[in-house]
Amino acid sequence: MKSVVHKRLLELEAEPLNPQIRRRMLWGDRLMAAYLEFTKGAVVPVHQHENEQLTYCISGLMRFTLPDRELMLRPGEVLLIPGGIPHGAEMLEETVEMDFFSPPRQDWINKEDSYLRK
Repeated sequence: MKSVVHKRLLELEAEPLNPQIRRRMLWGDRLMAAYLEFTKGAVVPVHQHENEQLTYCISGLMRFTLPDRELMLRPGEVLLIPGGIPHGAEMLEETVEMDFFSPPRQDWINKEDSYLRK
């Protein structure tokens, strides 16, 4: 039998991916939530994955690079990225955001996300 998980977000283990990115994650069978903290100037290189992604900007300013355009994501805004779409981001300010993925990112769970660990 599966059980309900109840956690305080900021008490989840903070994983430093590199000097500019820290991540906290929680996932189930079909959904993953990740709380990310970035320093100004942090870059998430262009990449793609099969997972559908919803990014919610809590604070800061993110410049997303997409195949057909660039866009700014500001506090209170969300961005829905279908699976298979190349995307990347640059943090123009200190930024806090949450990413939600379906299905969960197995590469993140297995710590095989080398594009973030540089």
